[in-house]
Amino acid sequence: MKTYQIENNNYELIKDYKNAFDFETVKERYTEYFEDYDYILGDWAYGKLRLKGFCDKKNKKYKPINDIDKTEEYIKENGAYDCKYFILKKI
Repeated sequence: MKTYQIENNNYELIKDYKNAFDFETVKERYTEYFEDYDYILGDWAYGKLRLKGFCDKKNKKYKPINDIDKTEEYIKENGAYDCKYFILKKI
């Protein structure tokens, strides 16, 4: 997979459903808020990118609501029907 540097962090693109990943848009939307998360999920709805942080269970910021194992559930419940999305993993 390809890696990207955003701010001072390196990320690996581990999922890119329907070619959702747009590096320039992610850089524009990224804030320091995401630095504590192990993963960033980005999904597109109505032409706008939404970002959400997720964690591994070993992360001190872990909560069931941001469990990386629940990304598919998150997309089904919160994303637009069959929306484009991607997942970045912090490396």
